[in-house]
Amino acid sequence: MRLWSLHPGLLDRQGLIACWREALLAQAVLAGRTSGYTRHPQLQRFQEQPDPVASIGAYLSGIAAVAEVRGYRFDRSRIDAPGPAQRMTVSDGQLAFEWRHLRAKIAARSPERLRLARHPVPHPLFEVERGPVAEWERP
Repeated sequence: MRLWSLHPGLLDRQGLIACWREALLAQAVLAGRTSGYTRHPQLQRFQEQPDPVASIGAYLSGIAAVAEVRGYRFDRSRIDAPGPAQRMTVSDGQLAFEWRHLRAKIAARSPERLRLARHPVPHPLFEVERGPVAEWERP
């Protein structure tokens, strides 16, 4: 499971679709509809929020918005809480780590996407603060 801190517009087709599916799984975990993945490190920052389901709902809404611009039809009715949520923070170290990871993936499968962005931009849910790679990250 990879819940990117990066803006979904940076993802290639495969990454965008995978992110949507993985975030839907994360939503099911956070809502208590499945017993698997409850301790997955990618969920930790959502679990720490006052309303984890609203946070993952805002995350999913950001992905769906990018998908619509690209002509995909992601089913927004699958988002439990599509409204706004309290903004979350991401460190610039975490963003840089994910940027390197994503660029390596895209270079292999969709190199044309590399020209579209020159620097990491966060998902709209996140505000960037200075800091290292997150403790929950598994480099």
